[in-house]
Amino acid sequence: MRETHTAVVLFIGDRAYKVKKPVDLTFLDYTTVAGRWAACEQEVALNRRFAPDVYLGVGEFRSPGADVSEPVVVMRRMPAERRLAGLVRKGVDVDDALRAVARLLATHHASAPRGRQVDEQGTRDALSSRWEDSFGQVRALSADDTAPDGVAEIEHLVHRYLAGREPLFDMRIAQGRMVDGHGDLLADDIFCLDDGPRVLDCLEFNDALRYVDGLDDAAFLAMDLEQLGAPQAAAFFLAEYGEYSGDPAPPSLRHHYVAYRAFVRAKVSLIQAGQGMPGAEATARRLVTTALHHLRASAVGLTLVGGLPGSGKSTLSGALADRLGVTLLSSDRLRKELAGIPAEQQAAAAYEEGIYSAEWSGKTYAALLDRSATLLSRGESVVLDATWHDAQQREAALRMAERTHSNLVALHCHVPDEMAADRLTNRALGASDADRDVATAMAAVELPWPEAVGIDTSGSLEAAVTQAMSVVHPRPDNQAWVFRRPYMEPD
Repeated sequence: MRETHTAVVLFIGDRAYKVKKPVDLTFLDYTTVAGRWAACEQEVALNRRFAPDVYLGVGEFRSPGADVSEPVVVMRRMPAERRLAGLVRKGVDVDDALRAVARLLATHHASAPRGRQVDEQGTRDALSSRWEDSFGQVRALSADDTAPDGVAEIEHLVHRYLAGREPLFDMRIAQGRMVDGHGDLLADDIFCLDDGPRVLDCLEFNDALRYVDGLDDAAFLAMDLEQLGAPQAAAFFLAEYGEYSGDPAPPSLRHHYVAYRAFVRAKVSLIQAGQGMPGAEATARRLVTTALHHLRASAVGLTLVGGLPGSGKSTLSGALADRLGVTLLSSDRLRKELAGIPAEQQAAAAYEEGIYSAEWSGKTYAALLDRSATLLSRGESVVLDATWHDAQQREAALRMAERTHSNLVALHCHVPDEMAADRLTNRALGASDADRDVATAMAAVELPWPEAVGIDTSGSLEAAVTQAMSVVHPRPDNQAWVFRRPYMEPD
């Protein structure tokens, strides 16, 4: 026998019989026999989408002389030793199994029902509403109507992410990413058979909760794999799902959905704790911590990397963007793009002349911030490589970060004057045209930048990157969850 917060499953011979508990948990009501019949029939119909040879139909339990029978879902019993959760706990290599599950899920999503009702559940406001429902339910489960430790920060991070990301969710809907999915993808309910995986026990009690972004559906299993102590497997599964589904989702959204799924499971664990299940309260605390870690990782960031010519800012910017797996935008390259000049073509001019005039610089920085705003609103963190010697441009960047509810970090690169001069004299041709005379002129008018953290780039590049990373990502959360994506120019 196995028990969940909503059902009891009896294993007898080669069959499994699942009986619904007569409970009302606000988000489902199984208190009537008619309601349990409907839920059983719905469960069989929906789960046959993923495992048609497992769900045999709806049977009934009846006491002698009773007028009313109890509905029961009848299933073919799966071999316990092939349960994905058990394989992961034993340390078995499950990459092939996860790849097969990712392919199965992506294939289902490709042909899953879509439409207005499904899309409505994919909006930013719909996701926000589900978060708020869970926050309220978690508080209601506490004797004094307070939330467990960490939930207050979770609420703050959720509100900040969602506030600036409406274009991202609108774009996901336009891309057809909302599907009638599984809704409850756990490793305990996946069996790795020789002829392919069997995925059981989808969410049947509320259609709206099954209408999700396909990535959200996949994130449930990723979250569960992490709880089983396999974060690398979790990241591998999401990467495989992304490949099979052709989904270019930003890393921030992956982290956000994993956090959402962890918090939903924390709520379930708190319900189970109230029903007396041993260890459920500790599980809830662990899941709250997981949600918090992923929400911190999901924070969308704008990193300004500035400094005078020869300070190493462009080299650091590229290395930092690569380490973070985020988009890099360069003022040098954008300036030439606006002027219709190839990035590597020289356009040298004296300070504030040619395409380096005040007017051209204004256009360049405005375009830089405009493109950044588009990317940030779509959940893409950005590193901006520019001198940032103009305090007005720094203020404009700060206002843009506030509008998009993004975290801003400013880094100011510096080296001894003689090292900067040597770099400018000996560097290879590239997007920058600045020489020693331009650097000297800029240094004469550069205003202090007290908000920026100084980065010494006179040593090794790795040392500078390590110093910068300690500022951009001061917490070592989720180091196994680094998603690297190629830069995609915003439309």
